[in-house]
Amino acid sequence: MSNDSVPIYDDKKQVRGSLDLTGVRWQRGDGDDTEGEHVEVAFVPHTDGVTYVAMRNSAQPTGPVLVFTPAEWDAFVKGARDGEFDEPW
Repeated sequence: MSNDSVPIYDDKKQVRGSLDLTGVRWQRGDGDDTEGEHVEVAFVPHTDGVTYVAMRNSAQPTGPVLVFTPAEWDAFVKGARDGEFDEPW
């Protein structure tokens, strides 16, 4: 099966390109110092009434940003708490 035949569900289609990240407050986890690379998140309200969660690498503030819907963010946090993303070694 090629990737061309896999259905794509894009539940953020309506916000792509219109989510305003200027002026958002990027946050790091408790205890993160200012040195090195860190994951940063920001809660970004949109005109559609949904608050999306944006995630980026602090070392690349103008680089790529992942955007999560509230349901995706809840699933991500639950997976992290359950060890779903832990290193296998």
